Amino acid sequence: MAVCARLCGGGQSRRCRRRQRHSQADQDSDSEMDMDDEEEEERVSLLDLPPELLVEIFSSLPGTALPNLALVCKKFRQILNTETIWRRRCTEEFGMRDDLRKMEIVGMSSRDLYVKLLHPYRHILGLWQPDIGPYGGLLNVVVDGLFIIGWMYLPPHDPRVEDPMRRRPLFRIHMWEKNKATIECMYGHKGPHKGDIQTVKKDEFSTKCNQTDHHRMPGGRQEEFRTWLEEEWGRTLEDIFHEHMQELILMKFIYTSQYDNCLTYRRIYLPPCLPSDLLQPGLFKGTYGSHGLEIIMLSFHDSKAKATKLTGDPNVPAGQLTLEIDLNCPVRLPDLEHQRSMEELSRLVLGVHEEAQRGLQARDAPSEAAEADPPQGAEGVEPGAAACSAAPEAQPFVLPLGVMTRNEVYPRTCKMCFYGTGLIAGHGFTSPERTPGLFVLFDDDRFGFIWLELKSFSLYSRLTDQLSHAQAPSMERFEAMLRNMQSWTS
Repeated sequence: MAVCARLCGGGQSRRCRRRQRHSQADQDSDSEMDMDDEEEEERVSLLDLPPELLVEIFSSLPGTALPNLALVCKKFRQILNTETIWRRRCTEEFGMRDDLRKMEIVGMSSRDLYVKLLHPYRHILGLWQPDIGPYGGLLNVVVDGLFIIGWMYLPPHDPRVEDPMRRRPLFRIHMWEKNKATIECMYGHKGPHKGDIQTVKKDEFSTKCNQTDHHRMPGGRQEEFRTWLEEEWGRTLEDIFHEHMQELILMKFIYTSQYDNCLTYRRIYLPPCLPSDLLQPGLFKGTYGSHGLEIIMLSFHDSKAKATKLTGDPNVPAGQLTLEIDLNCPVRLPDLEHQRSMEELSRLVLGVHEEAQRGLQARDAPSEAAEADPPQGAEGVEPGAAACSAAPEAQPFVLPLGVMTRNEVYPRTCKMCFYGTGLIAGHGFTSPERTPGLFVLFDDDRFGFIWLELKSFSLYSRLTDQLSHAQAPSMERFEAMLRNMQSWTS
């Protein structure tokens, strides 16, 4: 083109310019073809990788992506039949290790286990609360050996709050027969029998027994009640002399027996843990007078600690906020002699209670908020700062005279005390109200609460079982779950 321009003297001619445009178009076309060839070579290069390298790549992918990968080509589909891939998925996603050796003995492939059992029922793994009216409960669905089992967690027998939790299987899913998942109900005393599981909606599922005759006992309802009482309370009706307690026990048996054939479960999460928390949040067993032991969930929200019931009773049902502790309102205990006085303890706690109420009223009145005094013990303390402070030395502790407790064996030293409120109500959750009390932190795994109005003491001990697939995705999701739990039984 430069030569043409020189020959023409006046720049490129129209013909030359046309030739230049065609030449440029040809160059662009060649460039695009080269790029297409390079992309084609890249696609071909993946297929040309040795099978052992493809197995390693596919093993690192989540199991949910593998079915789509099998649709790419015949070679991929054949490689995805490799046991190594599915064995790694079972191990990394569901924690199966030693159990995989059992599969070789029974002739079950890792691929079948993942595709037909673990993957289809992965959405029911974790913690759930059964809908049993005010009583609630705690269900943990886990991969247990070559089964998926739904374990109902039961508190220890009253009043042994520091004993380990008890477990009872409600259902199981396995692949022993016909190379497909089989669902069995485990309720009753006649062994496994036919059951069914239905996913109602997200974070909710239901179980149904198809052979309820397996739940019945030869001696009828009386034998069933005696057996249930021994399992639930560890005693006979003759051993329970308190008439009101007998009524509560009989009422629970009649009510819960209605749910032996069909139950609905809603997902619950363990509370998130922050470095600023007073102690590690989690699940605890606690004493609740004639109602026996109940399970609560302790969580932290800025300057508040909240205990939510997972199991409940006809007075304060499951899902309700049983304790609320103000971490900005510490209470300094007097010496042991004065601790034995209920009047002295009431004076200390009610003094903080009145200050806290004045602070609430001031916050409700914007014009007075700036002039409001902080609650006692909270002056100059930022929200949550009390929980973040260095752990103080243990101090002697004793319950005041006249305070009722289910367990006389309680810690005689404590680390910290805070003002809080507890929820009390009449039968049927009538006239609920929050009443002041004292939260006593004994150690990292035990705390107590003195109910001033009831003149009673509840001792709580941490549930130490390992609970997988139960962590809350975020604090927002956890708090939304707490609100939903309260609405279920309100």
